[in-house]
Order: sequence, then C-alpha cells, then structure tokens
Amino acid sequence: MRAAPTILHLDMDAFYASVEQASKPSLRGKAVIVGGLGPRGVVATASYEARRFGVHSAMPMAQARRLCPNGACLIPRFSLYRQVSDVVMAMLRELSPLVEPLSLDEAFVDLEAGGVAFDSPTAREVGERLRADIRAATGLSGSVGLAGSKMLAKVASEEAKPAGLLLIEPGTERELLAPMSVRTLPGVGPATGEHLRRAGITTVGELVEAGEDELVRMVGRAHGVGLYRMALGLDDRPVIAERDAKSVSVEDTFDVDLHDRVRIRGEVQRLADRCVQRLRASGHSGRTIVLKVRRYDFSTLTRSETLRGPTDDPGVVREAAGRLLEGVDTTGGVRLLGVGVSGLADYTQEDLFAQSLAAEPDGAAGAVGADGADGADGVAGGAGRSEAADVAGEPPAGPELPGEPAPDPAPERRWTPGTDVRHAVYGPGWVQGSGVGRVTVRFEQPGSQPGRVRTFRVDDPELEPSDPLPLVGDAA
Repeated sequence: MRAAPTILHLDMDAFYASVEQASKPSLRGKAVIVGGLGPRGVVATASYEARRFGVHSAMPMAQARRLCPNGACLIPRFSLYRQVSDVVMAMLRELSPLVEPLSLDEAFVDLEAGGVAFDSPTAREVGERLRADIRAATGLSGSVGLAGSKMLAKVASEEAKPAGLLLIEPGTERELLAPMSVRTLPGVGPATGEHLRRAGITTVGELVEAGEDELVRMVGRAHGVGLYRMALGLDDRPVIAERDAKSVSVEDTFDVDLHDRVRIRGEVQRLADRCVQRLRASGHSGRTIVLKVRRYDFSTLTRSETLRGPTDDPGVVREAAGRLLEGVDTTGGVRLLGVGVSGLADYTQEDLFAQSLAAEPDGAAGAVGADGADGADGVAGGAGRSEAADVAGEPPAGPELPGEPAPDPAPERRWTPGTDVRHAVYGPGWVQGSGVGRVTVRFEQPGSQPGRVRTFRVDDPELEPSDPLPLVGDAA
C-alpha cells in the first residue's frame, strides 16, 4: 500500500454508447442501446439515459427494448471504438511507462513511475488534466479514481461516475469501504454475494466484523484470506505494463438455430477469416486452432488442433477449423459458433501448410498434433495455399474443401441500424432502419447539427457502406 494516491484508474463513461452519441448528433441526450439486434442479442452497453429505464449490459436486447421502447438500438462499431481507445491509451502512456489496460475503455496508470505525481495535490492535478485532455481529443468523458492501490482506485472511479474524479486519501480506506456492498470488492460475484447474504453479511464493514477465520470457513482459505484483506483496504498488486494476449477468437450467436451442414461449414470458414484478421491486427500468429460449438440444447463443445508451428495464414486456419467441425455432431441444430487461435507468437512459420503436405505422401494434410480433433480426416492439399503464392501471381485457388459448392451470388445488401453509409449526393450518414425493400438514412456527422432523414431503395446504387468518421477534427 502506498502512502500517496498515485495509482490512477480511468474508466470511460458508457463508452460504446457515448461514442455513438458523439458521432450521431441526433442521439445526443437520447437513450442509446448498443448490442446484438437479433432475437438472441444482448446489450453491450447503454447510455445513462437508457439506464434510467433499467437497461444494463448483458441484458437480453428483447428485454431492453421492452424497458426502453423509444431507445435507439444500434450494432457495435468496434473499429471506431478501437480508434478512440488508441487515442485515450496513448494519453495514458504519456503519463507513465506503467499502463495496464483492462479493456478498450479502462486502464490503471502508475503516476509515480512516470514522475508526474508524488502526493495528493499533484495526483489530483494530473487526474483533472487527463479528463480535460480526453474531452478535447475525443469529445467523450471519463471517470478517474486515485488511491494508494489498484482495488481502491477502481472503487473510486466507480463512485465518481459519471464524468467525475474521486481521490481516496490513504488512511481513510476502511471508513469509505465499510458501508459499501460486498459486491464492490473484486472477486465477489453473484454466487459469493448470495452466499454471504445468507450468512447475514451484506456490507464490507460486516465482512471485517466477521473476521478472517470465519470467512475462511465460509468460502475457503485462498478466497477468504484475500477477501478479508480487501475488506480492510489492503492491496499490494503492482500496475503491470504489458499483458500478453493468450488467445484471439471470434464467435457469433445466430437468431435461428442452424441445421444445414453446408451453411454451418460456411459460417465456420467466415469466422476463421475474421479471427485471422484480428490475429494479424494484434501482430501475432498462433499454433493452436480452437472450434467452439454451442448446440440447440445449450451444451457447448470445444475442439482444438495444434499445428507444427505458428501461422497467420487464413487458409491454414480455415482448413483446421473445417477438420475440427467434422468431429462435431450438429444434427440437432447450432445456436453459436466460434473460432479461436491460441499459443500466440510474434513470428510466423513459413510454408506451414507445405510442410503438412510433405508429411502426407498421398497429398492429404492430416491433423498435425491434434488436441481433440476426434480423428477428423484430412482434406485435399490444394486448400490453404501460402500467401507467397498470391504474391507470385498464381491464380486464385478453387473451392477450398472437397465437394463444397461454388459461392452463392452476392446477397441483397442488408442495412443494419447504426451502420455507416455515404450517398453520392447527400454525403455521410448512418442507417436508422430498413425493411420492405427500403432503407432509412439520417445524414449527419460528428460535430454537425442533427441531420435530415431520407429513404432509399435497399439497392440504390448511390448508397454505399462507409468507414466511420473521426469524432473530433475534419470529418468531411
């Protein structure tokens, strides 16, 4: 524990929803709900205006719509959220070399390590300046907590929401924590909280009164000792500058269970490509390919296959995911599919697939070092060509899996609420809704006045998808 509140915790306020409000002037001050829009979608985050109706993250979107029927329900735009996050994290790294990101919108900073704060006045000054700089650079607000430990800094930022700053002076921790709910402490989730409630313990002060021995008896030694220390405000965990990613994955939940095997295979291929895009964006490659399948009855299966070396080749990942799928029974229907890559590395094993072929004289690339592929058969060696072949100018390969049908013609364009678009005449805007062959677009951009709404045919050649515009600066 430090004698000065030089650990800072930043938590951006309703981050995804706030980004949407900043980029869509007509939504400022309105209820905004970001998440999956299908029947099985869940809320990622909600603006404070929507939270007044009881909407919160992880809530089913259908329930959120019932609670807040006039709210704007939008799909997440993670590419824009990452851009804004990069701006904020760069500001934090200017303060200190010890920055520990927890998510796109949340991080710890060791101000003492950066030489910018050594006591309460200087820490407060840094925190206030940071909030102002974030507002100027992004147009968004963040809440700041300052304390002598990570746990207390996070508690302080939560208490400061929205758009505030709270500094916890060393020595006042127990007084501050005592009346708070036990759920305030890290590691106390719904199950532990309910277990403690049944024992008559609902506040942090009551945890302290119960004593360490009683907590150990109730929840076990490791958890009980740690819980008691946190209730006393004791936390000596350091700020860790780098947290190495252990895996990269993507997954989709489907509005209606998938039964068609060809469709399931196609979705797995699409997820594999998305996973590789994310893998490359992180600057990694990986050795172990993981397939996740949640079936109609909510049972979840995972299968994995470990390659001879790390790869970021989409063909190799698609092939491995396809092999893993062969070992999974999907006849009852599939509600969720996911593809991941673990065993990450900072380099790529060249000609990985060619090495696989060399090991199989008959041209079949079998599962290399399979970790649960359930004996999936190999596939024809023509798939998974290396990127070097593309550079050399070889023609594109045909269908990647034996017997797979040729791709369907381009489907009719779907315009999802929140999607960025640009019209040849009216300029940039975003989709408000679509149906019965029509799409409604509001034409506005960050920094503008609320824009006008126009309706077009879904196949209007002058309307095209667009990249998000920056929140601050020249958006034209």
